[in-house]
Amino acid sequence: EYVWNSRGMKLFSCRWLPVNQSPKALILMCHGYAMECSITMNSTARRLAKAGFAVYGIDYEGHGKSEGVPGLVTNFDYVIDDCILHFTTICEQGENKNKMRFLMGESMGGAVALHLHRKKPDYFDGAILVAPMCKISDEMKPNAVMVTILSALSKVVPTWKIVASPDIIDAAFKVPEVREEVRANRFCYKGKPRLRTAFELLRASNLIEASLHEVSLPFLVLHGEDDKVTDKAVSKQLYEVAASSDKTLKLYPHMWHGLLYGEPPENLQIVFSDIITWLDQKSNYANSRLERELKEHHEPLVKA
Repeated sequence: EYVWNSRGMKLFSCRWLPVNQSPKALILMCHGYAMECSITMNSTARRLAKAGFAVYGIDYEGHGKSEGVPGLVTNFDYVIDDCILHFTTICEQGENKNKMRFLMGESMGGAVALHLHRKKPDYFDGAILVAPMCKISDEMKPNAVMVTILSALSKVVPTWKIVASPDIIDAAFKVPEVREEVRANRFCYKGKPRLRTAFELLRASNLIEASLHEVSLPFLVLHGEDDKVTDKAVSKQLYEVAASSDKTLKLYPHMWHGLLYGEPPENLQIVFSDIITWLDQKSNYANSRLERELKEHHEPLVKA
């Protein structure tokens, strides 16, 4: 269905629910740059729904079936605000209030998930970060002089598509058939990155890189050893310096950037086995966030 953001734009949202059972937990899905939820993330969501989880996604402004200039991220803060509005609306629905809430972000979506956590540090119960954009890989980033020039130009001509970059589809997905599926998907943006988008993604990743030590929620971070799009070294750094006492790092030899749908079936099986095992373990724990909220709610009554 379509939902409205605070700026009056129509954004596409979707959900996948397990059949004939109450969901174990909520998965709030954040897609990657130039991607969308209902097609490219469909196989991921279906796997998780079959494992008993309710999965919710939203196409960002300028992405997928949502309104906006295709491929344009005007302001990364707008993306975060839109996701918070949508995801909190879902979480506060009556049937979902007692469910645990897990963020799941791929690539740029990993940065979105971490920014959501920064904005509402006690709201989410955990995060799955798949090749997160904590830092744009040096192979994909323009040099320092070009960054300065593009940053200035992005304020004047934000929609220009003149940012030179390698073909992300070729760099991200190992399986040739998947590359063709992404290229054939008319809802995936395949043009050159727009000036403002490149600036905002760089700004967002720099902010995350500088605040890795502030990450405090339980998380599972997954990264392919042969990833050429986002930097696995920063995923390692996140694991080492994050304040969270509950953190797990999985590095996959010979795997690329597209861990959720760009690898051969045997590799996907490994990745999703790790994800579902982690989710099942966390869903079986007592919900400390919910217990805290109930305590805060009842404390005035007890005092009275």
